[in-house]
Amino acid sequence: MGSSQSMSEEVRELVSKTGFSSDQIEQLHRRFKQLSGNQLTIRNLRKAPNGLADEINFEDFLTIMSYFRPIETNMDEEQLEHCRKEKLRFLFHMYDSDSDGRITLEEYRNVVEELLSGNPHIEKESARSIADGAMMEAASVCVGQMQPDQVYEGITFDDFLKIWQGIDIETKMHVRFLNMETIALCH
Repeated sequence: MGSSQSMSEEVRELVSKTGFSSDQIEQLHRRFKQLSGNQLTIRNLRKAPNGLADEINFEDFLTIMSYFRPIETNMDEEQLEHCRKEKLRFLFHMYDSDSDGRITLEEYRNVVEELLSGNPHIEKESARSIADGAMMEAASVCVGQMQPDQVYEGITFDDFLKIWQGIDIETKMHVRFLNMETIALCH
């Protein structure tokens, strides 16, 4: 973020674009600087070449983080549903690495393997089995009883919405901003 006068204009634009308060943007900017090592971008967010961008700047970081904004207490049902769909759309696109509108078994396996790769107790084959079982469960939720010769092509966004139905994603998928003054008093 630039000089103090341009910074305030820049912050106002970011507040408008992301819905974060200026204090939250300042907190996220400090975190971005930590993650980037005081660089202008964060590099290599995902190992997969077809995953997220190789690097993102602070505005991109804020845009991504805005999907994790806490829900506002004064939202009506329509706004809550919109918020829910946007969060789920963001998640869906994380899995749909080729952006064809469908999460295939291979894409799902890649995500599960990546998520579990840090656990030395889970081998790659176990991760594949977990992904295969989850995809079979998704097929049963989305398609129902399949014929033996029927092939499940993958999870569409509508299927994804069915799978997440009844799960309180609005309150579980959000950033919590801690009061830094309170934390400082605890030390």
